[in-house]
Amino acid sequence: MQSKESNGLIFVRLFPNEDIYESLKEVCAKHNVTTAVILSGVGQLKKFRLGYFVKKNDYAPEFFEEPHELLALNGLISKGANGYDFHLHAVLGNREKKAIGGHLIEGIVEVTCELVLLKSDAKLFRRIEEATGLAGLFVE
Repeated sequence: MQSKESNGLIFVRLFPNEDIYESLKEVCAKHNVTTAVILSGVGQLKKFRLGYFVKKNDYAPEFFEEPHELLALNGLISKGANGYDFHLHAVLGNREKKAIGGHLIEGIVEVTCELVLLKSDAKLFRRIEEATGLAGLFVE
């Protein structure tokens, strides 16, 4: 992994077999991130899991073994009491140029992953909402 911060932007390059979430945790710690918005994410992932919220505690996860192009990645990162909280959504394409998307639950880099994060000092936190079971975003 490589990362460089300039004017509130963090540029990240992930390499083959790196875990996208573990790498993002390291990047956030290295650059003292309180909150960040993922502005751009492209590359290729393998062994990834996407979800679709159905109901409380059920994201209907689906695992994909084969590499797919990461066409778009966006979301929010916030620093919580127990580390970093992520809410990321991804769109990926297969060899046939068919796109799939959803909540990115996990993923491993196949060839590369290039990310741009916008760093903010906004204090955000997540709390489980009883009605839906979602970890909702709240502003401090």
